[in-house]
Amino acid sequence: MQTIYQPVSGILDVKYAPDEQTELIENPPRFTWMPVQLENDQYRLQISKTEDFSADQTDTFQPIPYNFYTPNKALEAGTYFWRYSLVDSESWSDVRTFYVPENLPNTSLPNREERYQSVSLAHPRLWLGPEQLETFKKDIKQDETHCNWHIFYEKSVQPWLERELMPEPSPYPDNQRVIKLWRQMYMDCQETLYAVRHLSVAGVILEDEKIISRAKEWLIHVANWDTEGTTSRDYNDECAFRIVAALAWGYDWLYHHLSDEEKGLVRHSLYRRTEQVADHVINRSKIHQVPYDSHAVRSLSSVLIPCSIALLNDAEEAQEWLDYTLEYYATLYTPWGGKDGGWAEGGMYWTTGMAYLIEGLNLVKAYMDIDFYQRPFFQKTGDFPLYCYSQDTRRASFGDQSNLGERPGLKTAFNIRQFAGVTGNGLYQWYFEQVKAWDTNADQKFYNYGWWDFPFDDMKYLHDFPEVKAVAPTDVEPVKWFKDVGWVAFHHQMDKPEDHIKLLTKSSPYGSLSHSHADQNSFLLHAYGEPLVIKSGNFAGCNSTMHKNWLRPTQSHNTLLIDDVGQYAGTNTILNKKAQGEILEVVSKEDYSYVREDATQAYFETVPYLQKFEREIYFVNQSYFVIVDSVDLSKDGSVNWLLHSLHEMDIHDQVFKINGEKADLEGRFIYSSSGDLFLDQSNEFNDVDPAELEELNSEWHLKATTKKSDRHRIVTLLTPIRKGEQKYVSYFMDDQDHGVHLYLTEDGKTFQITLSKAY
Repeated sequence: MQTIYQPVSGILDVKYAPDEQTELIENPPRFTWMPVQLENDQYRLQISKTEDFSADQTDTFQPIPYNFYTPNKALEAGTYFWRYSLVDSESWSDVRTFYVPENLPNTSLPNREERYQSVSLAHPRLWLGPEQLETFKKDIKQDETHCNWHIFYEKSVQPWLERELMPEPSPYPDNQRVIKLWRQMYMDCQETLYAVRHLSVAGVILEDEKIISRAKEWLIHVANWDTEGTTSRDYNDECAFRIVAALAWGYDWLYHHLSDEEKGLVRHSLYRRTEQVADHVINRSKIHQVPYDSHAVRSLSSVLIPCSIALLNDAEEAQEWLDYTLEYYATLYTPWGGKDGGWAEGGMYWTTGMAYLIEGLNLVKAYMDIDFYQRPFFQKTGDFPLYCYSQDTRRASFGDQSNLGERPGLKTAFNIRQFAGVTGNGLYQWYFEQVKAWDTNADQKFYNYGWWDFPFDDMKYLHDFPEVKAVAPTDVEPVKWFKDVGWVAFHHQMDKPEDHIKLLTKSSPYGSLSHSHADQNSFLLHAYGEPLVIKSGNFAGCNSTMHKNWLRPTQSHNTLLIDDVGQYAGTNTILNKKAQGEILEVVSKEDYSYVREDATQAYFETVPYLQKFEREIYFVNQSYFVIVDSVDLSKDGSVNWLLHSLHEMDIHDQVFKINGEKADLEGRFIYSSSGDLFLDQSNEFNDVDPAELEELNSEWHLKATTKKSDRHRIVTLLTPIRKGEQKYVSYFMDDQDHGVHLYLTEDGKTFQITLSKAY
C-alpha cells in the first residue's frame, strides 16, 4: 500500500508516537505525528487490534484537524496498531504498534460533538454559572466571610471604585523595548484587569448598581483602546494577555447590563484581540508542531480559554479556538515535563506557567466538566516545587528567577495548594502554609502584583476545592530524580529549616532552551537556613545585559569552563536544545546518596575538542558532599571549576571557605590529576550594565583553574557547617594500583571513593 509523506521529526518537533518504545502512563494513548503538508491537512486515524486493520477490530476517528489526537474512550489492555491518513486520501502512514498495560488512569477527552452537549450559553460562564451564582449570593448574604469574600471585597474591589481610569500605555521611545517601561506597562494592564474583573464580579454578586456602573465605565474605556496599538499581541504580548482577559471577564459578567451598542463595542475588541493571539499560537508559532514557545503555550490558558468561553455563540471561531486548546492540553501538554511532574524552565517559571494554567483548567472544569487534573503530570507536578524550589531556600533553583533572591513566594504556594486540593496530598498543603506564614506582604511585590491577585485566587479556590490537612515532610525521599527534566534533589530534614540540607543538580535534555540556562552538571547548595552555593545574578528581564551576558552563560553557574569557554547559550533555539546533558545514574543507600551526570553534549558547539565531562556527586551520611569531575579532551586544555556565593571567600592554597550568617561551607580540592589548582575570586559581573545591578546584593565568584592536560580528574570535598559548630572531614589517598582510592572520615565513619587515573 502506498504511504503518505512522513517527514522526519527535527530536534524541536513533536515525535511520532506511540510506538513499541513508548511507556504509556495514561489511557487512551496520545497520538502525535508530523504534518503531512503545510495547509489543509485534516486527518483520519485508525486504531486496531489487528495489523491488517480488519473492519470489526478497528476504530476510525475523523476528521482530525491537526497532527495530534486524544481518543474519547480508554482502550482495553493489550497490543494495538495505528496509522493515519489525510481525510481525502487512501494512502496511509506507516503502521506503528503500542502496548496498553492494565490499570492506567482513564484520561480520555470527549470528542468535539460530546463536549458541548451540556454546556449552557447563559452568562456568566467564567467561574460561576447562573445557578452557582445565585447560591453564592445567598451564601455571602448569610456570612460575608464565606470563601473570604470580605477580604476580596476590601482589597480587590474597593480600591477600583475611586481610582482614575488607566490611560492607554504609550509606545516605547522609538518603539524600542525598554525593560523598565515594559515592566510598568504590564503592571498597568494588570491593574486594568483587576479593575474590570473584580468590579464586574462584585457588582453582579452584590447586585450593586454603583459597582456595576463603575465596572462598565472601566470596561468601555478599555474596549476603546487601539486593538493594533501598544497593547496588541505583537507589540507587547504581556499587555495583550491582560487586556483581552479583562474584556472577557467584563463581557461575560456584565453581559445583562450592557446595551446592544456596548456589547458590540466590547465584543469587537475582545474578538480581534483573541484572534491576534490565536493566529500567533496556531498559525505562526505552530505549537502543535514545535511546542517550545513558552508565551504561546501560556496564552492558551490566559487568553484562549476565558475568551473563547466568553465568545461562544457570538463568534464562529471561538469554538475552534477552544477545541484546539482543549486538545492541546489533552495531548501535547506539557512540553516542559512529563510523568514525574518536572518543569524544565525552573521553579519561577513553574510558578508562572501553573498559575495561568490552573486558572484556565478550573474554568474548563467548571464550565464543561472536563477535568484535566486527572492526567499523571498534574497528579505529580506538586513534587517539583516541594523538592526543587523548596519553601525555606533562597537562590537554590535553576532557570530564570525574578524574585530577587527571596524564598519561593506566595503564588508558588497558591499553586501547590491547588494540587493539594486536586490530589489530597498533605505535603503540598504544608508547603502552602509554611510560605503563607512568612510571605505576609506579598501583594505589593512587583513580581506578584503585576501578575495575579491573591484575594481573588483565594476566594475561587475556597469555593471550588476541599480543605486538605497539612502533612510535614518528615519522611520524604532523600534523593529525588525528575527523569523527565534531568533534575536531582538531595534533602536532609526538609521539615526543619534550621537543620535542612539541600543540594540540587541538573543535567537536562532541554539544554539551554527557553528560560533554561547553560548550566548542565551545575549544582546549588542550601544548608541550615543559608544559601551557600547560589544561583548567581538577577533576572531583570529577558534580553537584558544581565540575562544575555551573565545569567544564561555558563560563567554564572557552578559547573566547568574548558579553557574559559562554557556551554552554548546563544540565540539559536536548535543549538540551545542540542546543548543538553543527561543524568546517567542515581543511587540512594543508607550511608550515601549519589548521582552521575554527563554534560559533554552541552559543549559540542563551543568546545569541540571536549570528549567527556562527567560529574559525580556523593552526599555522605547526610553530612558532607564529594564531587568528582572527569574531563577528557582531544588536546591539552585547562579546566575552570566555578562556584558562586553571597559572601567573599577565604582562600588558602587548595581550600576556600564561605562564612555565612547561619552556616559556613568549607571546600577543599583533595585531588587533581594535573596538580594543584590556582584559586581566584572576584565580585564583578562581566559585560553587565551597572544600572541592572542596583537591586542585586554583592556576590563572589570563585574560579579554580587547573594546569593544562588532555585528562583531568578533580575531587572536591564540600562540608556545610552550622554556625558556631565544630566539624571537619579528614581524608587520605591510596593510589598504588591503577585507581585512586580516597578515604574520608567524619566522627569515626569512613567512606571510600574510587576513581580511575587520568592516563
